[in-house]
Amino acid sequence: MEILQQTDEYYMKLAIEQAKQAEQLGEVPIGAVIVQHGEVIAVAHNLREIEQRAVAHAELLAIDKACQHTGFWRLNDAVLYVTLEPCAMCSGAIVLSRIARVVYGASDPKGGCAGTLMNLLQEEQFNHQADVTAGVLRDECGQMLTNFFQNLRRQRS
Repeated sequence: MEILQQTDEYYMKLAIEQAKQAEQLGEVPIGAVIVQHGEVIAVAHNLREIEQRAVAHAELLAIDKACQHTGFWRLNDAVLYVTLEPCAMCSGAIVLSRIARVVYGASDPKGGCAGTLMNLLQEEQFNHQADVTAGVLRDECGQMLTNFFQNLRRQRS
């Protein structure tokens, strides 16, 4: 079977679909997709509110699924697509799982650790660094989050 190489935009759209699933559940709409050798090996979205677990971020759930899929904790040659810039916790997991590249949509001015507040993914003191591509479908990813929080504020007032 031939594996078709897709674009960053293609995989980010898959992550956006995951984010939309999270939003339907009342979760912050963040989605993640992990691709290795041209194959989608894991998809996930935020489940923090439903599961009441601080670690149920889309990236961590996707990394866990990818490790289960491959049977290995090292995700060499894998690319993580995520709709929002990873936080410190998720960036740590990305480094520790050896993900080769991270592509994210919207920057996170309050918690982004892939270039906004700091860049843990390319910190030379760590034994692994990931390439980072920021801003893929930025407007679509950012607008989804803006709309979500505006609706949440309206519901609370």
